[in-house]
Amino acid sequence: MGSPKPARVALNVLALCFTLSVLGRGLGESFSVFLKPISESFGWDRAQVVSVYSLSALAGGLAAPLIGRLFDRSGPRTVYSAGLLLLGGAFLIAAHAQHLWQFQLSLGLCVGIGIAFIGNVPNSILLGRWFGPRLSTAMAVVYSATGAGVLILLPASQLLIDHIGWRDAYQLFGTITLLLLAPLLLLPWRLFSTGSPHLATTPAHALVDEGWTLLRAVRHHAFWALFSTFFFTAIGMYAISPQVVAYLIDAGFPPLQAATAWGFSGVVLLFGMLGVSSLDGIIGRRPSVLFSYAVSIVGIIMLWLLQWYPNFWLLAGFVVCFGSMIGSRGPLLTATSMKIFRGERVGTIYGTISIGSGLGSAIGSWGGGLIHDWTHSYNPLIAFSLISVICGMIPFLVVPALRR
Repeated sequence: MGSPKPARVALNVLALCFTLSVLGRGLGESFSVFLKPISESFGWDRAQVVSVYSLSALAGGLAAPLIGRLFDRSGPRTVYSAGLLLLGGAFLIAAHAQHLWQFQLSLGLCVGIGIAFIGNVPNSILLGRWFGPRLSTAMAVVYSATGAGVLILLPASQLLIDHIGWRDAYQLFGTITLLLLAPLLLLPWRLFSTGSPHLATTPAHALVDEGWTLLRAVRHHAFWALFSTFFFTAIGMYAISPQVVAYLIDAGFPPLQAATAWGFSGVVLLFGMLGVSSLDGIIGRRPSVLFSYAVSIVGIIMLWLLQWYPNFWLLAGFVVCFGSMIGSRGPLLTATSMKIFRGERVGTIYGTISIGSGLGSAIGSWGGGLIHDWTHSYNPLIAFSLISVICGMIPFLVVPALRR
């Protein structure tokens, strides 16, 4: 038998990256459903519980450049296996945790790093070897895994909590994740790591290594423009997202309906990802990104209105507008980073840029919890989110390198 066709292998690699992202992001975002039962079990305030989510985002962001470097040196098999081990162990520990620091260690540090090990940094490098100039489309599919994970695991988490309790739900998550390690290790990693032979035969000017190093990259304005876009956008989106289910419950929606509605954002996210990536090829990158920000802003305004008008249509509008744009800019930013800083060190450079997203997610979620505790209102939190999203849009208005 001959060797597998490159197109088939590329699709298999895409399916693998998508599946790992569904698992990682779904498990990470499920925390929004566990927030209220954990808080009620221990009597902790919102900021204390949300600090676990913040630490997860921070740990994942700070680990990103190290993961990029490890991927460059050791390959995907080592990176992805370490991610599953961390995630599985973390949820088993969380199932028996009694103190806040234990949740911060397991659901915070270990889950955050574990998600990063099977997340966008290694996926973008591996997919870049197979999809080349079509990387933005491939990454749109993988980024949409966040939505698929949310759609599957948020309602499932609420059902598990209702029937077996949050501790046994975490026990189940950890066990299933560790069981997935065996089939992962049996995959043809040597073939997956090689990359497409078609890309190897493309003209030299398309794949030229421009000699980028991390030190050289951080001196370039495009590096900090991308960093700040990741940073402020993550603050704006994650100031809200961990508290969406709690917000909807406080607004008068039943818990399962709130979790399911927010979980449905997974469906619209897929269309948002692919839609924005398709617009990129039609009207250009800058207009596509600015359009996505405008839709996010409309979604935030609808969320603000829901506290006074808790009806189905406004809820659906919020889920569609806000949910469809969570991470919708990610594939375009990833492709832009890979294009500008292409070369042997691209994993390390892109991983370092991704710190902005991790820092922003941590500051946004933790800050959102503090704002809610201090004001006992969601209005200042929503205003904080709105201002941050607008700040994230500014680099695409003023930085020439991000317009191309």
